[in-house]
Amino acid sequence: MRNLTQTICTLALLAAAFAANAVVPTPAAPQSEPIALVGAIIHVGDGTVIGDGVITFDEGVITAVGSAGDGIDTGGHLVIDVQGSHIYPGLVLPNTTLGLLEIGNIRATNDVVEEGDINASVRSAIAYNTDSELIPATRFNGILTAQVTPEGGMISGLSSIFMLDAWNWEDAALRLDDGQHMHWPGFKRNRRNPDTGRFERVDNDDYAAQVEVLHALFRDAVSYTGEPLNLNLAAMQGLFEGSGKLFLHADGAREIISGVRFARSYGVRNIVLVGGAEALQVKDLLLAESIPVIYERIHALPGMEWHDVDAPFKMPFLLQEAGLEVGIGGGDTALNRQRNLPFYAGTAAAYGFDREAALGLITLSNARILGVDDRVGSLEPGKDATLFISIGDALDMRTSQVLGAYIQGRDIDLFGTQQELYERFREKYSNRVE
Repeated sequence: MRNLTQTICTLALLAAAFAANAVVPTPAAPQSEPIALVGAIIHVGDGTVIGDGVITFDEGVITAVGSAGDGIDTGGHLVIDVQGSHIYPGLVLPNTTLGLLEIGNIRATNDVVEEGDINASVRSAIAYNTDSELIPATRFNGILTAQVTPEGGMISGLSSIFMLDAWNWEDAALRLDDGQHMHWPGFKRNRRNPDTGRFERVDNDDYAAQVEVLHALFRDAVSYTGEPLNLNLAAMQGLFEGSGKLFLHADGAREIISGVRFARSYGVRNIVLVGGAEALQVKDLLLAESIPVIYERIHALPGMEWHDVDAPFKMPFLLQEAGLEVGIGGGDTALNRQRNLPFYAGTAAAYGFDREAALGLITLSNARILGVDDRVGSLEPGKDATLFISIGDALDMRTSQVLGAYIQGRDIDLFGTQQELYERFREKYSNRVE
């Protein structure tokens, strides 16, 4: 046993040492001169596509977007010809633990979950690690903005929205403490059958007690005056004032209905449904309450054996057809696969969506749902120059190849650990003598 413990400790130290030696690019310097990108196919993010496009930006802000025939003034600009390439708005990733989790089985690199059921005062912002090795790997697919979200308990805490390039969390912040995250208790839970060893769905005997804990919290929060100081109650005041959103995490139809009715009964103004596996079944409620959906199970297995195998692929299209505002998030997917966000939208495009509308799921729709569409999500004058250039279709993993990216006009270094490994072993095997 002692040898096994020593071995485990040694492996953990080696993993930590590898992480410490990983290549994390230096944050980019501020934009120093006006830039004009010309000759590209520009995907605005609102469904508009501009051929032979021109986009200019200065001091981190987009100044003009149009075609070559529009006569956009590029005098005094650094003109970069990206003929035939595609320009996209930076993709927006909601509900992610990026920057909070590095190596799952090394506790020291895990700052995602707090103990206890009620953690309203937890702020993901102050735990966000701008030196995470996973950030370069994520933005290499065009994801340049992320809603970093804590987990654990029924009330997990406050998320914040970050630009994925900065020295520290203060510089990275696009919007701090944008919303509170509530995980509604399930009517059912998983239990391992002692005879078969398989998991089975059984009634959640603690459901009523869990809901009562939430009632007690919200009753106290609504009547809270600021004295005596209670950090949890203070952190929830934005829900009732309208300055913050409640991100309701629920998948089942019954859970969605219960969670929405609960929140509305306490005067919560802005609700966003996260997960939403059975959101289509309660679309009338969501429409009546003007609740958008961040759908997260597009590459998951069907919920029931009798569902179509491609049911999750079609769900974003069906939700939008029902009239709901829909975006795609990453929380139901392992962190190391959330960089595939553009390909989730590509799947939606293959199952009902127009290709530009599918792009909108992970750009303008996500930005609108998170409340940052005045800054990111589409390529329009006055918005941040947060965009990327791809050789091919960014939603198709066969052709997507990001050539460059800008965050607020800063030219981002996309070279990271994975690119270093690729170059190393390409050189090794290309020189191999048969």
